Amino acid sequence: MIQILLWARADFHRVSPHCLLRAIVVFFCMAAFGLSTPTLHCHSASAEQAMRPNIVFILADDLGYGDLGCYGHPVANTPVLDSLADQGVRFTQHYSNGQECSPTRTALLTGRYQQRVGGLECAIGTGNVGRYDDAIRLAEQHDLGLPVEEAVLPGELKKSAYRCGLFGKWHLGYEPKFNPMRYGWDEFFGYLGGNVHYFNHRETSDLHVLFQGQEPVDRAGYMTHLITDATIDFIKTSRSDPFFVYVSHECPHFPYQGPEDEDKIVTDENWMQLDPDAYVAMLEDLDREVGRILETLEEAGVAKNTIVIFESDNGGFAGAGNMGRLRGSKGTTLEGGIRVPLIIRWPDRIAPHTISDQVCTTFDLTTSILAVSGAKVADLRLDGMDIISHVAQRRDDIPRTLFWRGRRGEKTWTSVRDGDLKWVQKRESGDTEEWLYDLAGDVGEANDLSASRPGEAGRLRKLVGDWEKEVKPAR
Repeated sequence: MIQILLWARADFHRVSPHCLLRAIVVFFCMAAFGLSTPTLHCHSASAEQAMRPNIVFILADDLGYGDLGCYGHPVANTPVLDSLADQGVRFTQHYSNGQECSPTRTALLTGRYQQRVGGLECAIGTGNVGRYDDAIRLAEQHDLGLPVEEAVLPGELKKSAYRCGLFGKWHLGYEPKFNPMRYGWDEFFGYLGGNVHYFNHRETSDLHVLFQGQEPVDRAGYMTHLITDATIDFIKTSRSDPFFVYVSHECPHFPYQGPEDEDKIVTDENWMQLDPDAYVAMLEDLDREVGRILETLEEAGVAKNTIVIFESDNGGFAGAGNMGRLRGSKGTTLEGGIRVPLIIRWPDRIAPHTISDQVCTTFDLTTSILAVSGAKVADLRLDGMDIISHVAQRRDDIPRTLFWRGRRGEKTWTSVRDGDLKWVQKRESGDTEEWLYDLAGDVGEANDLSASRPGEAGRLRKLVGDWEKEVKPAR
């Protein structure tokens, strides 16, 4: 009887009175004859699906670790995201899997180290350009992108009856065979490359990459707003099914154009030129757009059963993103290049005002998303841990061993974090530099310990070598 009442309480608004009455009669009849009561199976598959949480995953682009008010930005006003952090958990030691765009997105959609795929350790260049030897080779073979068979998102969610939408930046292949719709997304609106003009939506001055599904389209409006508009429309039409929406913002990636900068002249020559005022305006506009999504969840009556995740794909662009005390920036595997904000809200599951120091990375979110959907995570050979359950169940923090490697041209950045120790190597044109840091007391990576602790440096160097053999790609 207790089992019946607990089930009915958890799902009362989906249980028919007839089903509940029948269950209670069965209980008393069987109890009278001394029989054990059966497990209740009255609720339908659709009710089981409805109990699964919706998931809204918001990915900012080039957002530095300190680019939000709740992470210490001295100027930007971000009340929506600050409030979201208060309503759930804010992580202090979260990392992107990559130091650039495409690598992290690969890890997110595969749930594994991007090195396993091949060719995606660096952002795909404008117009489908490979930027290091493996990527150049794949581009020449018209194969530079994420193979469909490597992705677990959204495919595994579709098996659990989720409706899945992707809105915004893709950056995992320009070829038609890498169009997002080939991976099982129910809807896609966004651009294929790494960045576009915020108002005319071209990549450089003339390259058209904006798509609705598999067809090129034109739209009027500011890119951040268009991404939000498409997300809101998707949520409004998905209320009857559990949904997963991947909101892949361009903001605050260059070109630096705030929502009022339509008349600013942006050319190929000044595309990456920093405008500090525009950068802050972009951050504050992004915050408001997240607010619009949260308001839509409330209006649709699904906010309490929706997990909202907000993170960045890598550290801030040099000179633009606020990395606080962190050293380095996007493109490096120093802390400023890979340590990023992460906020998660799950009402009634994650306690408000939680701050987590658990070390985690992007593909941990993939594991978590699949776990809450009911997917058979153990069968998928994922590399991450279920970070959402870790926080929701208030488990003790555990040490992690995580690896990074990013390649571009003749330059390779490699790192491993093992507990609080971090080893970093930079190789470029035959020259090699190495550093060892203890992040417990040196988050700014100012004190190189490699000379005083050569044994630890050697141990971590070997860890990286063993890892590189294990993740060697097949293609």
